[in-house]
Amino acid sequence: MDPLLVIFGLGVGVLVGLTGIGGGSLMTPLLILVFGVKPVTAIGTDLAYAAITKTVGGYKHWRQRTVDASVCVWMALGSVPAAVGGVYVLQLLESALGDGLDTTLIAALGVTLIVTGLATLVRSIFARRFSAGERSTVEMTARRRLVAVVFGAVVGFVLGVTSAGSGALIAVGLILFFRLTPTRVVGTDVVHAAILLWAAALAHLGAGNVDYGLAAQILVGSVPGVWIGSHLSVRVPTGALRLTLALVLCGGGLGLLAKAGLAVPTAAIALAPITAAVVVATGLLRARRARLGTLETSPHPPRAVESRG
Repeated sequence: MDPLLVIFGLGVGVLVGLTGIGGGSLMTPLLILVFGVKPVTAIGTDLAYAAITKTVGGYKHWRQRTVDASVCVWMALGSVPAAVGGVYVLQLLESALGDGLDTTLIAALGVTLIVTGLATLVRSIFARRFSAGERSTVEMTARRRLVAVVFGAVVGFVLGVTSAGSGALIAVGLILFFRLTPTRVVGTDVVHAAILLWAAALAHLGAGNVDYGLAAQILVGSVPGVWIGSHLSVRVPTGALRLTLALVLCGGGLGLLAKAGLAVPTAAIALAPITAAVVVATGLLRARRARLGTLETSPHPPRAVESRG
């Protein structure tokens, strides 16, 4: 048991509980950069632990009726076979490139993280604009079915190769293409991600890319982390959390690109977590001021309890 691995699992779990996304996008680069795990093994192990975590969350959302089953099914028709195909392509690349695959895979993961971070950033900044015309369910016309299948296939293939993007990319697609309400976006995203992750995880399992002991240690930290993050989510503004995660993902992507040999300035990598910390601190401060302002303007402020001698 590696205590540091459990701590990182706890931290990633907290972020997932706070924002609903970021599990695969954060744990895979941590396994590669901090623990020196081979990229292919890091991807397969990450998908295995994430499949279990998302299944628990997906069951809860299904019981709460916050899932658009039609959209979920049509996206899965494209994403599941594409994810399995992505794993197969990864195996072919490993046979063809050998050790050279590690550098290529790290660079591809870095680019995926930056794209995911930018997608999260767009969702955070333009959340109010996207809210126009939101609906709880969508009539799946022939055009929307095609969009769902194609979009699912793109995300599924990326997930099968890199393990990243299943949360943020799908969420942005559900907002842009289907205009679902926030609760439906989260519920549909989580259930579809669970289906997609199991498909990709089983494919990696068959390819021998999953480290069971590693996955178990991550789960020891991530399961309580998700609970803690869910508890804290009511205290930190959602916009600040999404902006923070976007910055962390972009910083992690830049770090991976630097490891792959690209000339990325160290200052650019360091700026992401520093800015993220400032955003969280500012969000907490504003939330505290808002609570105090509400108490001060309340028509029935709490009365002090008289002391009895």
